[in-house]
Amino acid sequence: MTSTMRAVEITAFGPPEGLKICERPVPQAGKGEVLIRVRASGINRPDVLQRKGAYAPPAGASDLPGLEVAGVVEAGDAGAMKVAGIQVGDRVCALIAGGGYAEYCVAPVVQCLPVPEGFSDIEAASLPETFFTVWSNVFDRGHLQAGETLLIQGGSSGIGVTAIQLGKAFGATVIVTAGSDEKYQNCLELGADHAINYKTQDFVAEARRITGDKGVDVVLDMVAGSYVAREVECLAEDGRIVIIAVQGGVKAEVNAGLVLRKRLTITGSTLRPRSEAFKGAIAKALREKVWPLLASGKVRPVIHSTFAAEEAAKAHELMESNQHTGKIVLTWGI
Repeated sequence: MTSTMRAVEITAFGPPEGLKICERPVPQAGKGEVLIRVRASGINRPDVLQRKGAYAPPAGASDLPGLEVAGVVEAGDAGAMKVAGIQVGDRVCALIAGGGYAEYCVAPVVQCLPVPEGFSDIEAASLPETFFTVWSNVFDRGHLQAGETLLIQGGSSGIGVTAIQLGKAFGATVIVTAGSDEKYQNCLELGADHAINYKTQDFVAEARRITGDKGVDVVLDMVAGSYVAREVECLAEDGRIVIIAVQGGVKAEVNAGLVLRKRLTITGSTLRPRSEAFKGAIAKALREKVWPLLASGKVRPVIHSTFAAEEAAKAHELMESNQHTGKIVLTWGI
């Protein structure tokens, strides 16, 4: 195996042009890790924030961007691989804390999942970040139950299209917000029960109308800021807001009286700095409860665009344009 690899590094914080192809040593798998020959790398908004200098990788993680990959296991901790049922040559996808924009990366064994039957590497690379995030936040933290109503802020995003499908698969009514009529329609075609164009409609009034003034049970919020106060207004009794990003700002002012009277929960989380054990538990739940849905076709990846690794800057430009529905993926020689 070669000792060097191509990778995409951040040469300067700022615009996408700071992403450049470079040559790096191939990383070595340590205790509890595997080395993956990467065929495809998913792109996510945290990568954009890292490129801008606003989201440093956790201590010990690679400085290279990239939080999800798919490829082939080249080597690793034999004992950990045996426990996990992974062998050299297996096709896997993995959630990682950094280093995914490269031809090789290391991943904790417990954060690897088999590539679902019939899936391409591109499709598999689009799964880990969004599926780990949605499961952890909508189901574990938000406690979404069958028969409840889920409101997704930003239904056409990678997170959004995953949340739509998992919400429906587990028996919820799904409402989404979207910023254009095209995205509105895309969300409905993916299975959302209702869509709201947030540029032309008031999502609070629409959510209350759709639910017969009961309100929604869970809100998956990628905006925060001023949205939080409005989400409090459209929650049902015992409703939950789960914040996973702060694109609208970090400060929010809410009606605490409504929080008290309706027994509301406002919570949130970031996944990247959590422990391997925490992420491994999510991986186990996904394999048991969600991977069969992928294998059966009931839930499917939604790929908007793919770019060769050399075009990482163009991929980031598309991500920041918000003109996509679903995932953007980098490819390495496929």
